[in-house]
Amino acid sequence: MRVLISGGGTGGHIYPAIAIADALKAKEANIDILFVGANGRMEMTKVPAAGYQIEGLDIAGFQRKLTVKNLSFPFKVMKSLLRASKIIREFKPDVGVGVGGYASGPAMYSLASKGIPLLLQEQNSYPGITNKILAGKASKICTAYPSMDEFFSQEKIVFTGNPVRTDLLEVGDKHQEACSHFGLDPQKKTCLIVGGSLGARTLNQAMAGQTEAVKAATDVQFIWQIGAAHEQAFINSATAKLENVVATKFIDRMDLAYGVGDVMIARAGALTISELSIVGMPTVLVPSPNVSEDHQTKNAMALVNSDAAMIVKDSEAVDRLVSDAISLLNDKDKQETLSSNVRKLGKPSAANDIAELVIQLANKN
Repeated sequence: MRVLISGGGTGGHIYPAIAIADALKAKEANIDILFVGANGRMEMTKVPAAGYQIEGLDIAGFQRKLTVKNLSFPFKVMKSLLRASKIIREFKPDVGVGVGGYASGPAMYSLASKGIPLLLQEQNSYPGITNKILAGKASKICTAYPSMDEFFSQEKIVFTGNPVRTDLLEVGDKHQEACSHFGLDPQKKTCLIVGGSLGARTLNQAMAGQTEAVKAATDVQFIWQIGAAHEQAFINSATAKLENVVATKFIDRMDLAYGVGDVMIARAGALTISELSIVGMPTVLVPSPNVSEDHQTKNAMALVNSDAAMIVKDSEAVDRLVSDAISLLNDKDKQETLSSNVRKLGKPSAANDIAELVIQLANKN
């Protein structure tokens, strides 16, 4: 069986794709999986690190604002379509899986044009433009949220939830290992600040601007993922140098971070929502205002309305985010309520369920 998986750009696309690939390998001993990504994007390093082969396309997103970069966009699309078609001819996949992102468009379009069945995986409550365009060519569309028939044909939709990495399914017994890994005090409460795989300026500004509040919380320690794009701006801040703060560009062991965290501060990306639902993490969500159709606010409110998370507006984060998180750390009852309710929204079998659908499509083909 040969499966081609395409997409990427951010961890929200890449890690679900890897989780699907892992589930496929566990189900099918005789399987060959090839990823197709965008050259220069993070999938070109993260996918090989997970043990999979990847081919790159010279594709980039269309800029929403007027810019000369858009002049080259049609040429990049044509070049990527030709390259994707060549990859497909040589690899001869039985089925394709599109997870969204720049590379997914040319790869999945080329695949569908050759009559190869296609499964799409949509992580958000508001679909990305790539999956919207490809939806008509897909055999199945796996969604992380119910009631997505506003965007996709009802007969194609399968409500599976978002796949998460298998190492997140059991984090409860990793507290001691996590303390050792991050250099933390096992007796202190821990706040985890994660701005997605690329970092989030607002969350960083909130931490950097609340040095005194962080310093005064002597019974609390912080793991602060700054993000590669913002590392130079914040890694040398006064807050990052405090004894009760572990500041890092990227957290490569999120299983340990979840294992030691008592409360999390995070954006409301689809992957983050899915992960905290699996691990039951009490979280203060700060939806990014810089996403299409404000879908992070929709993601967040789905939890807030179920008393499964707290929310702070991006515009208010610098002033109140750290204090809200510290208050939650000191409210055990509220933590337990959020944790219990968010676990009800988790779908730990998502990767296996999607893998089963992929196998069915491949066998039918």
